[in-house]
Amino acid sequence: MTSQEPEILPPLQRSGGLTDEQLDHLAAVLDDIFQIPGTRIRFGLDPIVGLVPGLGDVITGLLSFLIVFTAWRRGLAKVTVMRMVANIAIDTLLGSIPVVGDVFDTVWKSNRMNYRLLVRDRAGQRTQHVRRDWFFFTLLLLCAAALIVLPIAVVAGVFYLLRTH
Repeated sequence: MTSQEPEILPPLQRSGGLTDEQLDHLAAVLDDIFQIPGTRIRFGLDPIVGLVPGLGDVITGLLSFLIVFTAWRRGLAKVTVMRMVANIAIDTLLGSIPVVGDVFDTVWKSNRMNYRLLVRDRAGQRTQHVRRDWFFFTLLLLCAAALIVLPIAVVAGVFYLLRTH
């Protein structure tokens, strides 16, 4: 009778999520795996799946969060992760507009942008990149505020003009 030694497994380590190679492939499949012949225009499954009303953009948006999840697991700056989420939100919201949104999906490659944000963090100079992310995020918030305030100001101005005349 032979005795077997029990197998000792190494402790589980907190993984950073998917590998860079897997994330690059995901970004390529979603954003730029196909090319329109005779042009430099590239697109992926994002605009194609986005043609399915309602579900298409939600499905690709959820797939996009794999890159964000990996960035979070790797400990990227919170503002960089917020910028990644904003990229996906812009892609999902504007991409959900019929036809125009699918053209937008071809141009706004949120997955490729997010992959680059993830990889650039490894190159060092985190402080410089975090400043850029804060600038992007602040600019985005100012644009969102303007989209809310401007229509209210226009309507208030019209009512003021109608009341005075």
